[in-house]
Amino acid sequence: MRLEDFDYPLPDERIAQHPLEPRDSARLLVDQGSSAPLHRQVSDLPEYLSEGDLLVVNDTKVIPARLRLHRASGGGAEALLLEPLDTERRTWEAMVRPAKKLHPGEELFCDGEPLVRVVRRSESGDTMIIELIGEGDPLTLLHEHGEMPLPPYITARSAGDDRYQTIYAAEPASSAAPTAGLHFTPELMQRIEAMGIQTRRVELVVGLDTFKPVSAADPRDHVIHSERYRVQPEVLEACAAARRVVAVGTTSVRALESAATFGTGAGRTRLFIHRPYDWKVVDVLMTNFHMPRTTLLMMIDAFIGPRWRELYDEALREQYRFLSFGDAMLLDRSVN
Repeated sequence: MRLEDFDYPLPDERIAQHPLEPRDSARLLVDQGSSAPLHRQVSDLPEYLSEGDLLVVNDTKVIPARLRLHRASGGGAEALLLEPLDTERRTWEAMVRPAKKLHPGEELFCDGEPLVRVVRRSESGDTMIIELIGEGDPLTLLHEHGEMPLPPYITARSAGDDRYQTIYAAEPASSAAPTAGLHFTPELMQRIEAMGIQTRRVELVVGLDTFKPVSAADPRDHVIHSERYRVQPEVLEACAAARRVVAVGTTSVRALESAATFGTGAGRTRLFIHRPYDWKVVDVLMTNFHMPRTTLLMMIDAFIGPRWRELYDEALREQYRFLSFGDAMLLDRSVN
């Protein structure tokens, strides 16, 4: 396996800078195996679901995790919160700039008041441990001073914060959105429910390392990120009883497959899904188009094999919109 196996040319103009309205007006490329894919819209998704299917979504909620700060000297600083390390959400693992200049104990300010204290560098050395020292509830502080952590490839800031949040988001925890779920509207969910198709929720806390490009020449040597997940026992029971399990997004896939692989419904996962992989739960996957050379693309390769490249080529030819605010595709690993 070579890293080049997961590369493809992605022109800047194909990276979506704005979400579409309504959400389900995004295009949907429907995989047909050896037959030509179909060009539809997300609003057409119910046509590809049947009684007995189970739809599984990731209901994690994105927090306003980017903090614009300054040092006591007046120099600029920034913290991107990745994951809370205590139940009070005071201590966080974060990406902090300028990391090389900051020292343990240094306080960083926002609007003239101390908001963050640097604790130490993390064990990995790539991130830092910081503490929120502002007065008040930590989540309230983030909503007062933080920004939604849009990915760096989205340079436009015209989208409202609610558009980088799924309509069913529940527990505030993630520093990135489960982007396939951004396409769902209340009306679409109601149509699916009216068909007798049940929906179940899982949680996988999404970190920015999800989108980190792989650098190892043999991508199987990549050290994958660890993420917190939760899958209730009744969800796995519903999956076992379903005709097909339709996962919305790679994060839902990772939560379900982790629970089945490790035999526990909650914890941290470093499950690295790449070929060959023995699929245990998921039959159909709705997902956005992913960046080259990422573990997400390796998961797609494990799911449908090398035809992902033909689908991506088709999407590029047909002017599909890529990445977080882009269009989606529907993949079925049973078709040839």
